[in-house]
Amino acid sequence: MKYDYLVFIGRFQPVHLGHLKVIEAALAQADKLIIICGSSRQAVSPRTPFTFAEREEMLRAALPAEWQERVFVVGCSDRMYNDQQWVTEVQNLVDKVIAVDTASLGHRAAEFCVGLVGSSHNRNNYYLELFPQWQRLEVPDEPGIDAARLRDCFLAEGGEHFAECADKLPPAVYAWLQRFRQGDVYPLIAAEHRYLRDFRQRWAAAPYPPTFVTVDAVVIHSGHILLVRRHGMPGKGLWALPGGFVDQGELVRDAVIRELKEETRLKVPAPVLAGSIRANRVFDHPQRSLRGRTITHAFLIELAPTGEGLPKVRGGDDADRASWVPLFEFSRMETQLFEDHFYIVNWFLGQI
Repeated sequence: MKYDYLVFIGRFQPVHLGHLKVIEAALAQADKLIIICGSSRQAVSPRTPFTFAEREEMLRAALPAEWQERVFVVGCSDRMYNDQQWVTEVQNLVDKVIAVDTASLGHRAAEFCVGLVGSSHNRNNYYLELFPQWQRLEVPDEPGIDAARLRDCFLAEGGEHFAECADKLPPAVYAWLQRFRQGDVYPLIAAEHRYLRDFRQRWAAAPYPPTFVTVDAVVIHSGHILLVRRHGMPGKGLWALPGGFVDQGELVRDAVIRELKEETRLKVPAPVLAGSIRANRVFDHPQRSLRGRTITHAFLIELAPTGEGLPKVRGGDDADRASWVPLFEFSRMETQLFEDHFYIVNWFLGQI
């Protein structure tokens, strides 16, 4: 074998024959393969319909018995606005897998030949350049397979045309997905998929692809963060930062305070909120919102203790609930946060 370990990074939403092609090529060159599942702790949505545990089930179902012990599957968080944090987590995961796998040998991970398998022709694989210490094994993409189209076929119209995608999936994965459609989660994801499709269709006649401008408030008070629970789609039931769309003729600073007051009924005067802004940043990842290209201006608002405890809040407008959440508890809520809000907050927390 040329490599002791190869690393394969992907989202596997869902697992398809292109993934199996890469796995087969990797195991022909390496003794063992470490599969890193991205977006492993993101909230379920039409773009991430399957949890990490469910994707591992799909992978295991698709792998032949003789490959099972040669393949490790681990989950990795997204770090949408901090590539170095993400690279560090991937490196740590690989190091831990090798350390556990070779514990009885007494070797260090650095003593093994580790490589990275992927395709440089895939425009989404820019991350391959972030690991120069690992040799590269390139495998051509399987033509005609697109994970986004597979998800669309799976979710659209209750999946009635999903049989047309069977030739792009391992048979065991196709059967797994058919069972998934019978569960309680599928109808909720499919409903949100329809909502987002209709939302985008309303803008289809625009002369140019629309770009939406929004605001989000990161309000910190005495070790707590102010969150709202979304009342409607998209992201119904998920926790989010107070925020919304900027009105015509409105400054973004005014918009964030207006949305904050509307969604939380926060009992703090608007001038005090404006005077408590400590930082602001534009978050513009092209895939941050399934509604389309959405650029948000987020503001960090630090409220000083007054001796009267946390200000009263209650849900309003698009939020069915508002709540102060301890920051230690927030750090464990990645799977419950809407869109990229968890990563926005973490970016600001690094600035406090």
